[in-house]
Amino acid sequence: MRPLYDPFGRPLSLPHPPQRIVSLVPSQTELLYDLGLRDEVAGITKFCIHPDEWFRGKTRVGGTKTVHADRVAALQPDLVLANKEENVREQVEALAQDYATWVSDIETLDDALDMIRSIGALVHRAREAEIIARKIRGRFDRLEPVQGPKKRAGYLIWKDPYMSVGHDTFIHHMLGYLGVENAFADRGRYPEVSIEDLQGCDVILLSSEPYPFAEKHVEELLQAVPGAAVALVDGELFSWYGSRLLHTPPYFRNLRTAIAGID
Repeated sequence: MRPLYDPFGRPLSLPHPPQRIVSLVPSQTELLYDLGLRDEVAGITKFCIHPDEWFRGKTRVGGTKTVHADRVAALQPDLVLANKEENVREQVEALAQDYATWVSDIETLDDALDMIRSIGALVHRAREAEIIARKIRGRFDRLEPVQGPKKRAGYLIWKDPYMSVGHDTFIHHMLGYLGVENAFADRGRYPEVSIEDLQGCDVILLSSEPYPFAEKHVEELLQAVPGAAVALVDGELFSWYGSRLLHTPPYFRNLRTAIAGID
């Protein structure tokens, strides 16, 4: 395991298992649960919806981008877990002045597996983390290669304006495992896209998060982009980079079958 550092580049090592963890990242909160932690997790965000018992029972310290420092302080954490993209740098650095803090940076599946192992080391659950990471790696490795030309896919995460994903995102990397070509791979991060931009897509995938796309939006896009098939997809299985990745390969396998049937 490579050395771990806090946001200021200081070595981060916890000689004793942390007992007051605050997680500011939904997918990492779920990972903590799957690593076997229970009372050790003291605080979560309002977006940490898995597991449900934690969502209903744990102290919420705000949103991923609106962390209330006073609520964190009241919990007196011995470890804060954050993420470079999902949390606000200034808020995280302010917490790191007072508490042991680790920030993940995820763009690829390998990054996600490194994160799982790193958190496992920090919370003294290295063996459990290694088991999860190996299971995820094995399930992705067993995804069969896509035969024939890849469908050109537009993955939408927002409406008014429509927003998609560029080449430097975790979702883009997951689209590769799904076996489709990201229609907006030439753009960065989360670009705004127009109906005209979507005209060249074979398929348009509407994510369940962060915008709650529904069947009415499918109908709207079928009319606006008549040359494309449109489908609702589970956004958590494209964007959550913790232990939920265990469920992504079988979901992708089924979704591939549906996409392959598109003329």
